[in-house]
Amino acid sequence: MKFLFAAAAAAALTVLPIAAQAQQAQVTPGAYGTLGYADNHGGGVDLGAIQGRLGWRYNNWLGAEGEVSAGLKSDHETIAGVRVRTKLQNQAAVYGVAFAPIATNTELLARIGYGASNIKTSVPGASSSDTDNSWNFGVGAQHYFDGMNGIRADYTRQEFTGHSGHANVWAVAYTRRF
Repeated sequence: MKFLFAAAAAAALTVLPIAAQAQQAQVTPGAYGTLGYADNHGGGVDLGAIQGRLGWRYNNWLGAEGEVSAGLKSDHETIAGVRVRTKLQNQAAVYGVAFAPIATNTELLARIGYGASNIKTSVPGASSSDTDNSWNFGVGAQHYFDGMNGIRADYTRQEFTGHSGHANVWAVAYTRRF
């Protein structure tokens, strides 16, 4: 799956020089939303989550969005003979988003924001939960099939504050303009 995201990103980067010449449709300012799956890799664990976003597009180039996730897939590992389970309980973040239209219904995007992730770790008979704040930044692309409904793929890097940890988040989502 990472290979597909990397290939999509490489393909998107090859068309950047064409972006200035692309015939660009005017985007009506307004709300949009996404619903999809996020694959989170960080600290040696691989977690999955359902992810939703609500955003507001100010013009062709700028917007803001809020994001929430709820954990679906946990990771298990054995440490010193003890089975340890790690799960993303929830995650929330806010972003500033820049859009670069490259065709009538296709665009690249870049975003930067701040968020919090709540991770639960459990062993037989005990568990603990911790919330880590992070500075987040990422890139992606989206294509609208009919101007209202489309698909979005993106990568986000989470740099956690307070320690040197980080996470790589790959997401694929259905997107809808309202």
